[in-house]
Amino acid sequence: MTTTTTGRSAVRGAVGTPHTRIEGRDKVTGAARYSGEVPFAELAHGWLALSTVARGRVRSVATEPVLAMPGVLAVLHHGNAPRLHTDYVGMLGTPPDPTATVFQHDRVPHAGWPVALVVAETPEQAREAAEALEVTYDEEPHDTVLRADGPGEGDAADTEEKGDLAARLADSATVVDEVYTTPEEHHSMMEPHAATARWDGGRLDVTDSNQGVGWVRGELATLFSLDESAVRVRSEHIGGGFGSKGLRAHQVAAVMAATQLHRPVRVVMTRRQMFSLAGYRSPTTQRVRLGAGVDGRLLALEHRSLSQTATGYEFTEACAAFARVMYDADAHRTANASVPLDVPSPTWMRAPGEAPGSFALESALDELAERTGIDPVELRLRNDPETGPVSGLPFSSRNLAACFREGARRFGWADRDPRPGVRREGRWLLGTGTAAASYGAGAGPSTALVTAEADGAFTVRIAAADLGTGARTALTLVAADALEVPTERVRVRIGDSDFGPAWIAGGSMGTRSWAWAINAAAAELRERLALGTTVPPEGITVRSDTTEALAALAKKERHAFGAQFAEVAVDTATGEVRVRRMLGIFAAGRIVNPLTARNQLVGGMTWGLSMALHEEAVRDHASGGHYGPDLAGYHVATHADVPDVEADWVADPDPDDPVGIKGVGEIGIVGAAAAVANAVWHATGVRQRHLPIRPDRVLTAGTGPAVRGAADA
Repeated sequence: MTTTTTGRSAVRGAVGTPHTRIEGRDKVTGAARYSGEVPFAELAHGWLALSTVARGRVRSVATEPVLAMPGVLAVLHHGNAPRLHTDYVGMLGTPPDPTATVFQHDRVPHAGWPVALVVAETPEQAREAAEALEVTYDEEPHDTVLRADGPGEGDAADTEEKGDLAARLADSATVVDEVYTTPEEHHSMMEPHAATARWDGGRLDVTDSNQGVGWVRGELATLFSLDESAVRVRSEHIGGGFGSKGLRAHQVAAVMAATQLHRPVRVVMTRRQMFSLAGYRSPTTQRVRLGAGVDGRLLALEHRSLSQTATGYEFTEACAAFARVMYDADAHRTANASVPLDVPSPTWMRAPGEAPGSFALESALDELAERTGIDPVELRLRNDPETGPVSGLPFSSRNLAACFREGARRFGWADRDPRPGVRREGRWLLGTGTAAASYGAGAGPSTALVTAEADGAFTVRIAAADLGTGARTALTLVAADALEVPTERVRVRIGDSDFGPAWIAGGSMGTRSWAWAINAAAAELRERLALGTTVPPEGITVRSDTTEALAALAKKERHAFGAQFAEVAVDTATGEVRVRRMLGIFAAGRIVNPLTARNQLVGGMTWGLSMALHEEAVRDHASGGHYGPDLAGYHVATHADVPDVEADWVADPDPDDPVGIKGVGEIGIVGAAAAVANAVWHATGVRQRHLPIRPDRVLTAGTGPAVRGAADA
């Protein structure tokens, strides 16, 4: 720890010191209220009714029998719901997801489309009535199949290229040309989406679980043609989001019902409803072509990705963007494309693009290492670029090599026999694998209010969101250092849109964006207090706005980096894969709170394990819906699946950030699935190019020497 001396006192540096979560006791004792638990007088409950067809039109909604059921107050549908203003581009540069702008027409574009909201006095009454609601359809043929024969050579919405790819591939001593696929994946956070809407003194007040109160406020204000000052959104505690908790159908439906009934209305999604209403990660098909010289240095790199999107709404899983950061080549081509299908809209999901993109590219790098006979770590070090492969911009810092060297040392990589299928413990074949990771380190404009209180404390108000990441605690440490006071004198309040605009909790940009704003406001407040100003009973408040200060960030490539290592055991008689240990070493800027940062990194790596071995939402193409849309049918890693997972970091401050932060929310998952898949190859001698690596895929993938030997034993 460091000691900072000021004119008032000498205090220890809080940033970089482990600190337990400020709200931790409230959460474990039940004192913390999540959005579905906040009490309101005269609260009514809404239940969404979803379509049972995958494409067509609603012919009729039989409301009268349902309105006669006990406790039922209203049934909203396309025939009686208020009209919304949907022709706009929101805070994140996209139009609203049509699935969220409910009851505007009779068209049904996918299975699980919201066709009505039943409102009743109790949630049980609302559910019973919604399940009894009879909706008839004019059904039309649908298509939900993302063809897996690989992206073609056609136009893509997002393409970057340089050099003559065909010529450099022809010049290469070794070429890898393979197709990799990842399945549809879902966020599956612990807390479902929940919102309560009410009108309070002429203002719309929404209590919600979301990743950005300002984001949701702006969307709701636009949809309902309200001034933003007439809308307040609060989100105090959140039980996970991973990209899915933005504007969704439940908030919009709740506002409609509250407006009609003149009383608070709460709408909570069920786990099954979340599979069609809360977004997901699109399945992907990715073709990677690598050409290298005899020394392993890349001459040609092509990464093409195909994903699916909804009809009438474009969202592309930008898997190939990962290659634009990781490795350079004389000829470099990356392209992302999406195909519209009769499916729900995909959305951002932890490390969007980078998570599935790293599986494909880092698997291909491992194949190149195998074919060239170069160690996988050494191959990556040889191809570590000095500037952005596409942009040509310098990196603010790029400590990928340091991550690999430290990770290889701690993992014991030097003792690894590179031959596949040579390590055995009884019925288990053992293997180790590695992969690189990167994720962008941006920042968004934010405002913060910092108040010097008359009692000597300081109150920080910022419309941040704590998804369970420990943001409150991290911001308390940042504020304490910026104010040069102990953490005990700082109170941080978040999750209220009345605190002013602030960036969302997403893209690993939250803490960095909010810390920048808090740092600026605290600096100005310290200057005012240094003049000997007396603090009045109402306090002294300073407001910051970082919009102009962020302009300098565009002059460099800014990313966190990491090296992932995994050891697996494979039973080739049953196809079972067990991950025995994982190690991740990251260069992710200055670490604000080591305790919660390690939690985030380990959580991401665990999700990468789950991605590699378990997660797969399977769609029934006959009905257009899912098989088993719940946590029994959609498998995620459990405690028994997760081994010794270790995460650590190397020094990597960002010189252009006032706190030196980069962000750790997403980097942990990137490359983790590839490291596991590469370890499975090392164990068995058979490549797994399609996730998840299910037992049946291990058994049917091929007849490598290790697999044959195990089968014959």
